[in-house]
Amino acid sequence: MRKSDAELGLNAQQASGRRVYDRYCALCHDAYSARSLKGPSMQAVFKKQFLPSGAPANDERVREVINLGRSKMPSFGNVLTEQQTTDLLAYLHTL
Repeated sequence: MRKSDAELGLNAQQASGRRVYDRYCALCHDAYSARSLKGPSMQAVFKKQFLPSGAPANDERVREVINLGRSKMPSFGNVLTEQQTTDLLAYLHTL
């Protein structure tokens, strides 16, 4: 069963990022399990030193991938506002 934002201890920015994730990312990236869907799992993405691509797991690189796309992942730079991307990053840090 899906946990609520409150059960996960999310603040307002992280909860907003979760809604962005649910709408744009969850189809291809699992948040709470290590299984891969169309793309790699995002579970503990910032708890690792590197992303699956080998790039550093930091806000700058993840923001770049979100905005520009990578490999099979489409670009979301013209879809998400800067604030939505910032909120999304805040949420990803909770995984």
